[in-house]
Amino acid sequence: MEKKKILVHGIGNEILTDDGIGPKLVKKLKGNLPGNEIDFETAFLGGLEVLEYIQGYQTVIFIDAIRTKDGVPGTVYQLSPEDFNNTLHLSSVHDVSFLTAVNLGKKLGLKMPQEIHIIAIEIVEDRIFNDNFTPQIADKYEEIYHEVKAIAEKIIAIL
Repeated sequence: MEKKKILVHGIGNEILTDDGIGPKLVKKLKGNLPGNEIDFETAFLGGLEVLEYIQGYQTVIFIDAIRTKDGVPGTVYQLSPEDFNNTLHLSSVHDVSFLTAVNLGKKLGLKMPQEIHIIAIEIVEDRIFNDNFTPQIADKYEEIYHEVKAIAEKIIAIL
């Protein structure tokens, strides 16, 4: 199957409370972003595994959960690949870092995206099995969705 120009990729595990916010947002965004050159994918992955998903796209927008030291739940951040070490899944202590994986893909001659954007949502809980969000995230979910959608639309508009 021919890949489209843009990939919107939700990362996280939908049965680990707030960790599933990336995939859930991507599923809601599907069909609600402008243009027909967009593919939508979800997965729980990191490190080298990400190469399989992103090669061949011109632009990739990752949507992932994040937990920072003093973060406010529901805060939406726009990050670059150089900020990758703060995301939960774009790096793994058991794998190479996200940035290392992308650089390796380039060295191997894989067609890596020209632009990579990361939209990260501050979460509360990612270790308890539950397919529902914590109350802090559930209460802000629609607001989070609209903010993420606006950021994605802005990225798409400048392409």
